[in-house]
Amino acid sequence: MSDTFKLNRRSLMLGASITAAVYVSACAKAPEATATDTIDLTGVSILITGSSSGFGRLGAEHYARLGAKVFATMRNLPRPEATDLEALAKSDQLDITVLEIDVTKDDQVQSGVAAALKAAGGKLDVLINNAGISIAGPIEAQDMEATNLIFDTNVFGVQRMIKAALPSMRANGNGHIFNVTSQLGRVVIPGFGQYSPTKFALEALSEQMAYEVAPFGIEVTIIQPGGYPTKIWSNQNAPSAALKARLSEDILTSYSHFTDGMGKREAGGGGEADPMDIPHAIAGAIALPKGTRPLRIALHPVARPQEAINKVSAQMQIAVLGNSPFGPTVKGVLD
Repeated sequence: MSDTFKLNRRSLMLGASITAAVYVSACAKAPEATATDTIDLTGVSILITGSSSGFGRLGAEHYARLGAKVFATMRNLPRPEATDLEALAKSDQLDITVLEIDVTKDDQVQSGVAAALKAAGGKLDVLINNAGISIAGPIEAQDMEATNLIFDTNVFGVQRMIKAALPSMRANGNGHIFNVTSQLGRVVIPGFGQYSPTKFALEALSEQMAYEVAPFGIEVTIIQPGGYPTKIWSNQNAPSAALKARLSEDILTSYSHFTDGMGKREAGGGGEADPMDIPHAIAGAIALPKGTRPLRIALHPVARPQEAINKVSAQMQIAVLGNSPFGPTVKGVLD
């Protein structure tokens, strides 16, 4: 990679960082004016998992308003969230198609991606793996039913989507895959069950895939949100309560400081954090020139401790593999 290219890439990244910072600081003053007003995603086809609420629902509308052709997927159709989104798309003339995909079901993944590809003329530009769940409690409390459920959703579900989408991306020599991990995919907090283990796994899966698909013209970006006020906090109550009901009295009393609140979470995430940060960052990354998109984007207006880990991790990857046959690809992804 030439010094000129590196300089241009740094300039682009700096510009994107400044834009994001301006947006975050300006939100309270002018929420109607966003930093992505000038981004044009016309002609870009985007498939998002987990679009019934949170980052997925916000993103589906946002990308469509920027001109993208959006496939908003969710499980358990029909459901009110799908009806509402379809009504919005019709009233505001947004190109949004709601498809049923439960990422834990092979047949729905295959049929949903196939339907999106057919509607998009065989070319899917962007896949956003956003669907995810959380189950509370200490590790010893996580029985295999809970462990299988969260890994099947947060990790195996992403693998299913990747395997369904990558063949067409390779054939077209183009594609951009976003995997939504978490700050807790780099930093561990006790009592979050298998959530961090799944997100750590997704971090590794994403980086390895980024090296492997780069020669095909496909890019990978890992989105690392901190705490945001979305429904993931309240959505964890049902599986957490179900798990708690299966636990022995010994586990309940031994870890009472973790188990007492299982199934009772009402809210979470910083009140000062705007969930729209995630769709804005994703749209901004899509709009960057090919070859300049970052591997990782850490997002939170206050705390981003994962950034230090990201930096050290990249340095060690280059130190270990920089002079190997993988060196050019690793440097190209991380530089």
